[in-house]
Amino acid sequence: MADDLGFADLGCYGSEIRTPNLDALAAKGLRFSQFYNTAKCHSSRVSLLTGLYCDQAGSASLSRGATIAEVLGEAGYSTSMVGKWHLSKQPTDFGFQRYWGHLSGACNFFTGDNSFRYNGENYKVPKMLNGRPFYTTHAMGDFALEFIDQVTAKENPFLLYVAFNAPHYPLHAPEVDVKKCDGRYDQGWDELRLARYAKQLKIGLIPDKFKLGKRPEHIPAWDSLSAKEKQWEADRMEVFAAMVEVMDQNIGRMVEKLKARGVWENTLFLFCADNGACPFERTRGRYLKPWDPKSYWTYDASWAYAGNTPFRLYKQNQHEGGISSPLIAHWPKGLKARPGSITRQPGHLIDFMATFIDVARGTYPKQVEERKIDPLVGKSLLPILQGKKREGHETLYFRFGTDRALRQGPWKLVSAKLGRWELFNMDADRTETNDLAAKYPERVKEMEKKWFEIARDAERLKGRNVSPVKESLAKLNFRRDTSGGSAASGKGSSGKNKDKKK
Repeated sequence: MADDLGFADLGCYGSEIRTPNLDALAAKGLRFSQFYNTAKCHSSRVSLLTGLYCDQAGSASLSRGATIAEVLGEAGYSTSMVGKWHLSKQPTDFGFQRYWGHLSGACNFFTGDNSFRYNGENYKVPKMLNGRPFYTTHAMGDFALEFIDQVTAKENPFLLYVAFNAPHYPLHAPEVDVKKCDGRYDQGWDELRLARYAKQLKIGLIPDKFKLGKRPEHIPAWDSLSAKEKQWEADRMEVFAAMVEVMDQNIGRMVEKLKARGVWENTLFLFCADNGACPFERTRGRYLKPWDPKSYWTYDASWAYAGNTPFRLYKQNQHEGGISSPLIAHWPKGLKARPGSITRQPGHLIDFMATFIDVARGTYPKQVEERKIDPLVGKSLLPILQGKKREGHETLYFRFGTDRALRQGPWKLVSAKLGRWELFNMDADRTETNDLAAKYPERVKEMEKKWFEIARDAERLKGRNVSPVKESLAKLNFRRDTSGGSAASGKGSSGKNKDKKK
């Protein structure tokens, strides 16, 4: 699982970011063009692990959910996890026999934080790890390889869950990797979104009937920026790209290790993300390099707009830009779908649990220790992997904060920040450019009723979380960095200046 990765941030999903390892897996595997998350970090992890909607499972406490590690452990699997947890307690309390990573939602990529754990014990982040400076993405790769060696030394099957913190902010990457991206984003977000859309059409990921919407008012035209601002903006997107490329390198290391251990042919590999690209501007100064541990860069909605091509809005929102992410499936011995094909059958993170139960011949529990477990909501993806048409979800429910959505067949009802409901036909208009709410008011009422039914009965939501929507669309505001700073000064940019080229 990647963290804050946009729908269009992989090469095989339309990007110019170099992801040769994931692209190779997609070329021999299966890509989903309609795979959904929950639009936010911790809630997506809850749904992936339990097969339930977030609050239905008890949110971060997992008080009403069993994890895939607990279920597969009972089925005879060894269970390991590497990376970001972002839930209560730690993975070794929820069925994972091995764990290395951080319990926090984000951390400094070079120095970590005090939440790192190794098999349940505190782990002090070193300055060097395996002969190179500590960097969390490389470290996750290192420990994944260690765990693969351990679990493949035995005959029993294994589950390995790798939860990368990349490319979540702060935008940190090794200097050598950032410099590989120098100049790549000088054309800006307007051109980048058009280029990614054109590639998505060319590779067949997106049908040409899905039109690009206009640039939203909260994003300035690239050409309206000063030369200094353009350089700063290009610089931070270079770092984001470098973070994705380093993640891909470590995925490649894992694939090679699995091949070397002789288990790759019968390994089901799934790659996903927890939400769409992130619009949150939280930069703390521009004047330190992004390979300096003291730096803290982010990017804002402007690059996230390109990251989520061709969709609307971002992480946290339940419009397609927030909840749509890549899913790549690869399984030499088990995948029956045509290699390199793209499925348009919808899926959701809640479907992972059912899929793993199907593959591992496990049993979904009614109770785990003191936890009484809610009935499973997800449905197995195995028929899709086998090249079949599965009986999909009659209803998919979405919520984070006051952003809401419901999907039934081709119809999607969605509200941002308690703004009035919008209605879209996903078969004709997945980019959400043609609101049909006024044309089909009865459908809006029916779907709204269903949303509240799930919110109250399954998710047990109360108060503001089940407040009625307003009569008008909410005005969405996204903060931009106006702190100033000259990219050309050599003080704060990774871009084209004498300081960088030394």
